[in-house]
Amino acid sequence: MSGQASSSPPVVGLSASGALSHVYIKYPPLRCNVPGSRGLFYDDGNKMLLSPTSDQVFSWKIFPFTPAVDPIADTISDGPILSIKFSLDGKLIAIQRSTGEVQFQHRETGETFTQRCKSESENILGFFWTDCPLCDIVFVKTSGLDMFAYNSESKTLHLVETRKLNVSWYAYTHESRLVLLASGMQCKTFTGFQLSSAGIIRLPKFEMAMAKTEANSMPVLAAEDIYIITVYGRIYCLQVDRIAMLLHSYRFYRDAVVQQGSLPIYSSKIAINVVDNVLLVHQVDAKVVILYDIFLDSRAPISAPLPLLLRGLPRSSSIGSRSNGKSGDSSEADCLSEHEATVYGDDWNFLIPDLVYDFSNKLLWKIHLDLEAIAASSSDVSSVLDFLQRRKLEAYKAKHLCLAMARTVILERRPLSMVARVIDVLVSSYAHSLKTGSYFKGARTEKLPASSSLHATSPVAGDYASASRVNITGKTLEHEAGILEGESFRRSTSSGSDSEENGNMGHLRTDSNIGSSKALMGAETHRAGAQSSSLQTENGGTRNNLLTASVSEQQEPQLTSPAISPDEMYSFVFSPVEEEMAGDPSYLVAIIIEFLRSASSEKIKLHPNIYVLMVQLLARNERFAELGLFIINKVVEPSRDVALQLLESGRQNYQTRKLGLDMLRQLNLHHDYVISLVQEGYYLEALRYTRKHKVVTARPSLFLEATLASKDPQHLAAVLRFFSDFMPGFSHTSDYKSYYHIFTEMSTAPA
Repeated sequence: MSGQASSSPPVVGLSASGALSHVYIKYPPLRCNVPGSRGLFYDDGNKMLLSPTSDQVFSWKIFPFTPAVDPIADTISDGPILSIKFSLDGKLIAIQRSTGEVQFQHRETGETFTQRCKSESENILGFFWTDCPLCDIVFVKTSGLDMFAYNSESKTLHLVETRKLNVSWYAYTHESRLVLLASGMQCKTFTGFQLSSAGIIRLPKFEMAMAKTEANSMPVLAAEDIYIITVYGRIYCLQVDRIAMLLHSYRFYRDAVVQQGSLPIYSSKIAINVVDNVLLVHQVDAKVVILYDIFLDSRAPISAPLPLLLRGLPRSSSIGSRSNGKSGDSSEADCLSEHEATVYGDDWNFLIPDLVYDFSNKLLWKIHLDLEAIAASSSDVSSVLDFLQRRKLEAYKAKHLCLAMARTVILERRPLSMVARVIDVLVSSYAHSLKTGSYFKGARTEKLPASSSLHATSPVAGDYASASRVNITGKTLEHEAGILEGESFRRSTSSGSDSEENGNMGHLRTDSNIGSSKALMGAETHRAGAQSSSLQTENGGTRNNLLTASVSEQQEPQLTSPAISPDEMYSFVFSPVEEEMAGDPSYLVAIIIEFLRSASSEKIKLHPNIYVLMVQLLARNERFAELGLFIINKVVEPSRDVALQLLESGRQNYQTRKLGLDMLRQLNLHHDYVISLVQEGYYLEALRYTRKHKVVTARPSLFLEATLASKDPQHLAAVLRFFSDFMPGFSHTSDYKSYYHIFTEMSTAPA
């Protein structure tokens, strides 16, 4: 889906109007400036930033991201701090005081206790809290893993299990529940454990690839060169090879670790983020970011490398020096200095998945994707729609972009094969959303109100994770989709497809299996040619108008899927296009037929309005013979609306009207069939049909009016006699008296 970069919508501030960007940070940031701070620590288990001082620790809840959130202060004892984390239930604070001890403090009572290493020859490299049913906290030591359970009655830790290993350093993310332990002279041999709510899974030992500079040179892999990410519910490890200038990718299964391919890097300093399942590779030295969708079997980036921009800075905010002090105390707290506004600063620390912390200025930024700019940067419309249909964080915006692009390709009369691919993508995505239940499933998590209280959270693995339930101790009772328990490499290769794809879009599956030599990030896919200026204009014009006319972001429907239903395709694509297109409707008819074909292949039931539109278009062009074939061969599904439209469109064509009448009779729509016969003047046939099928809903006045128009007193007498026999009490109604009087006058009138 790579293509030319396009201008993003005008923004105010440092990123001037027309600036090029697909990824941006948005003003204002979260300010974490605390006087006397001893550093900043990221607690990914609770999604918090922690800033300890000599006697307090300030915590900011950063999910959902709210720049105006106030910190919560907890009192702690004085001493050195190597690491600090809250327990998942928010009741304990764990502080690593040295390489040999970790201090625990109860938040309510302030009571403390300390856990020390038994042997002086081993050091604590770090620790993390877990929702594993076996243990509550894990110490990572140079000698392996120590797993402890917390006893709330005795308020102590009990050693549950020990895994003996030589460990040089480790990497862990709470989102994946996966810890990687590095060992060996080059630190390239890894042992992995996943400690999830389903238990402990040990991964096979594996080695990472490292290029050599010289024959006797042995480069050592550092912890900052390893990134554990979760994308589409899959767990990957990315490894930076600075000598080969490659970013290697490894996929984790329960029984295997498989290298998936490599991406080129162009900078000596690399940073990683994941935003809405899109991999962001920051080339820090070049100050650009490259986007990859690793769901696809391609190493081609989504778009051209472009800088990360700061957006949303008010024009009234002067960029000048700002006095130091606590956030909110300065009258210039809403302004950014020139140093603070520097993108890719020397003290920037990128936090997975989508945050970046400016350590020197104590600012936390959230990274966003510009879906509009990405959509306008490629000429391959079906690939763009494919990409947008996988976006979840901004499902509402992605949905409107897809609708606008679908309208554009039809209005510009693009080749039918291209439009057919576009329709297949949208229909397949909708079919998948129905199967998984993601269509209008529930509220988006980013719309949840911020909470100042600490509580246990279970971060989801991508957007395909199931919600977790949390008990009173903070342990999750269900786990995310990234769990390795159900992902077996051998089972997936024997079945010929990835096991995780049960939770992913069926129409987006790659043909290669995991065991094949073809890597996940394999050969680049061939891209289409340059996009015409008219399509870019439509993408920037009609699409933006559609978005502008929609409700504001604060009023967006709570969508979790950008999938487009057939009713929405009719209302926002086919119906507007039919009004705007002039001339021969054959092109639009052909597109609707492709839509019917795609919906039929996915077994999707369509609303009659799309068939009604097709009947209107064919009748308008007087293609009654083709219309008849579509009806007879059931290309157009029978329905009341279609039958009535056939009657309306067939005023000048008897066969078309007959098709409408036959359809009403086949559908057992007796009332409508009788009314249609009467309107055609066949009121005697309608009477016989009414008697045979006992159609009690037919109004006698309708028959009497039609009979009166024929000026035949015998027919009028027959109708009066029929309803007198068929409807008890009819002879006492006003209709009977009025028309009987008319019959008497007609009978006595001279010939």
